[in-house]
Amino acid sequence: MSSPTGPDPEPRVEAALVPFTEGDFHALSPALARDPQFNDRRLELRRKLLALAKVFCAQAKARGVALDARTSLHNPNAFNQMQVKRMWTYVCRTKAEKTRLRRTIGAELAKDLDSAYRNAYLCVALEADAIEVSLRIHADAWFDGQNLVHRVRAEGVDGWKRLLNELEGFRLRLADWKGEWPCGALTRERVEEFLKYFTPGEHSLAIEARFPAPFGSRGEALSVEMPARIVEMLVKLIPMYRYAAWSEESDFLFKK
Repeated sequence: MSSPTGPDPEPRVEAALVPFTEGDFHALSPALARDPQFNDRRLELRRKLLALAKVFCAQAKARGVALDARTSLHNPNAFNQMQVKRMWTYVCRTKAEKTRLRRTIGAELAKDLDSAYRNAYLCVALEADAIEVSLRIHADAWFDGQNLVHRVRAEGVDGWKRLLNELEGFRLRLADWKGEWPCGALTRERVEEFLKYFTPGEHSLAIEARFPAPFGSRGEALSVEMPARIVEMLVKLIPMYRYAAWSEESDFLFKK
C-alpha cells in the first residue's frame, strides 16, 4: 500500500458538508484515472473529502477524541501507480498522540508513524462505483492491532462483540479474505472465529460499509443528505476506535 499522501500539501479548506456529484465518481473511472486533464475535477473532490473530515474531527473532539485529517493524491503519480481510481480522507491520531506512542514502543519501531496507514484510522473513500466508510487497522499498524487483541484477551470477547453489534450495516473483514462478519447479530462464536485467524502485523482488519454509486443506485450517494449521513456513520465508529487504537485510556499494548 502506498503512502496516503504524496509530495503535495493538503488543500486549504473550511469544515463543510458538500454533496457529491456524478462527475466526482466519473473522474475515478478506469477510462479517466490516468488522465491529467481531470486533475482539477479530482482536486475538487479532494477538497470535499477534507472538508467533510474536518466536520467529523470537530464532532470527535467534542466527544473527547483528538484526530487529524489527511487526504490522498488527486493526480496520477508514482505514489498511486500513475492512476487515481480511489480517493479518500484518512482521520487518525494527532501528532501529540503519535509522540506518546513513540515513547511507548520506542523511536525505532515508531519511525514511520507519520504515514497515516501505520495508525488505526477512520476512512471515507470514493471509487467509480462506490462510497466506503470504514475503520481500518493496516498490517503495518501492528501496535494498534496488538492493542486490540490484548484488550479482548484481558476483558473478554463480549465487550468487543457488543461494540461490533452496535454497528449494524457495517461488516468486519480480515485482510483480503473473501469471508466477512456482518455486524449487528454477531455471536461469540463468530467473533472468536475472527480472532483465531487475525494476527497483528500479518493481517489488516477493516470494519466497513459500502454504498453503490452513482449508477444503478437510487441516487443515495448523490443526495444532499449523504455527507451528513457519512459523518453520522463515522461518529458511530468512534467507540470502536477508542476501544481498539492504542491511547492513554486504552493502553493494552504490552499487557498479557
